[in-house]
Amino acid sequence: QVQLVESGGGLVQAGGSLRLSCAASGRTFSVYAMGWFRQAPGKEREFVAAIRRAEGFTYYADSVKGRFTISRDNVKNMVYLQMNSLKPDDTAIYYCAADRNNCAGSGCRYDYWGQGTQVTVSS
Repeated sequence: QVQLVESGGGLVQAGGSLRLSCAASGRTFSVYAMGWFRQAPGKEREFVAAIRRAEGFTYYADSVKGRFTISRDNVKNMVYLQMNSLKPDDTAIYYCAADRNNCAGSGCRYDYWGQGTQVTVSS
């Protein structure tokens, strides 16, 4: 069982940056792949980025490639999403998720989810 708590959201102007954090409980954090998703008002939830157990393997949605960076700290049980060059279209609730089969990407099951943190980008 893993519990996830996101933080770091807020209001930022277009072109600005934010870093989201996700704190995970549980001793087995290091075995999970971790992902970030987002859901904008009136839209379906979409995949943003993911990272497998081995930190070298990361995956990104085309819409955020080159602007967002996912990372993890298996000692601190944390996963991060550094978001640069933010656009109004990035406005959404951002969710952290964990996949216990180390599957990272948009089509994975993701067994555990956080409550989300709001990111608002003003133009």
